[in-house]
Amino acid sequence: MLRRILIDPVTRIEGHAKISIYVDGAGEVESAQFHVVELRGFEKFAQGRPFHEMPGLMARTCGICPVSHVLAGSRAGDALLGVTPPLAAQLQRRLMNYAQHLQSHALSFFYLSSPDLLLGFDSDPARRHVLGLAEAEPELVRRGVRLRQFGQTVIEMLGGRRIHPPFSAPGGMTRALEREDTARIREWIPEARESVRLALDRFRRIADEFPEEIAHLGDFPSLFMGMVNRQGDLELYDGLLRFVDGEGNVVADGLDPQRYHTFIGEASEEWTYMKFPYYKPLGYPGGMYRVGPLARLNVCRATGTPEADRELREFRQRGNGAVCATFYYHWARLIEMLHAVERIEELASDEAILGKQVRARAGQNHNIGIGACEAPRGTLFHHYEVDDDGLVRRANLLIATGQNNLAMNLAVTQAAKRFVRPDRVTEGALNRVEAAIRCFDPCLSCATHAAGRWPMVFEIRRRSGELLARYGRSG
Repeated sequence: MLRRILIDPVTRIEGHAKISIYVDGAGEVESAQFHVVELRGFEKFAQGRPFHEMPGLMARTCGICPVSHVLAGSRAGDALLGVTPPLAAQLQRRLMNYAQHLQSHALSFFYLSSPDLLLGFDSDPARRHVLGLAEAEPELVRRGVRLRQFGQTVIEMLGGRRIHPPFSAPGGMTRALEREDTARIREWIPEARESVRLALDRFRRIADEFPEEIAHLGDFPSLFMGMVNRQGDLELYDGLLRFVDGEGNVVADGLDPQRYHTFIGEASEEWTYMKFPYYKPLGYPGGMYRVGPLARLNVCRATGTPEADRELREFRQRGNGAVCATFYYHWARLIEMLHAVERIEELASDEAILGKQVRARAGQNHNIGIGACEAPRGTLFHHYEVDDDGLVRRANLLIATGQNNLAMNLAVTQAAKRFVRPDRVTEGALNRVEAAIRCFDPCLSCATHAAGRWPMVFEIRRRSGELLARYGRSG
């Protein structure tokens, strides 16, 4: 009979989850499961609403990466209208996307993961958080806060506010960018570049201090998927999809995101509210793949910016073809931050971004619209089916975190088998199991969109906590 060790809640992630570690009769860890226990249901909210509302509505899916949902929803709207946004609008959308990646990656690295890396996985949990890190590493934390502030400032300039900014709509942007805005952005660049470089230097110095964590927080071969441009370089806004395997071999290339449903399937399990996407040609669960910073750096030929490409060459020395250790998501995230700073500087210096024509206007020309972009955590898809009046009849959101679900469950199982001793469970061992999840930087508010019937349980209790009745149904 299996015994369960429960980690509830998983800490320093965005959203609510728990981990079950199952111990067999011989006292050995048999397996582990990552349960996502919150439910949002934004696909259902969308039904009956005009598709023009989708960017603003879908932004509410998440307070951490609303820009990504606005972009995917807007691009789906572009497809429904059958238009290509003006050049200035496309450049401004790209600028917003880079700002989003910068601020979100800064949150993940400096606020959520650095306490483990710099204070230690076994350090006092009462201090193992960003405030404790600020006492030990005040300058590093200050720079992390400032980097996130830079990204959020750019978002506020273009969108009017930092959270759920109404900056984009089907056909383009809602307002033009002013010259003084780009001047302010360029003023931030030297500090931002220096801060990312300092963080990269620090990570390189400490990376080899964690051989056990590198080897056991999810080091396994898998497929990787991400966007690339037609030259094969890193692309975050408008590209084609590429799959590579654990040795870096290209499995599929030039895939149109508009046809994602032909090569990505979606499964569900009764013990979590998060779906399990998989690569259809290999079936479920054999078609496990990873997305996000680690995947993007594995699938691209180069980043396309000089400083990030220098870092990428060193990063690739950590793998045999592809870098498969989940621990190196942290390093990949820092390289993408440097790439984002370089691209933000380029875009803020491009006169074309100041064009006043920022929206293409047309009536609805199609009944199916699919929008895709690279969100900080990986490739994001919004798929809308609308009637002839422009009302959404069906919506499907394929979220980056969900696409990592199979890999996250394998990672926590690997970590639990290595670090957890059921006869003497330590806090540091359980923290390492949680850290396997933090590597992926999951955003569970975005990703809880289960397929099929939703399992629900209702409990009636006295104020004292005594259980009076329990009603429920399972998936």
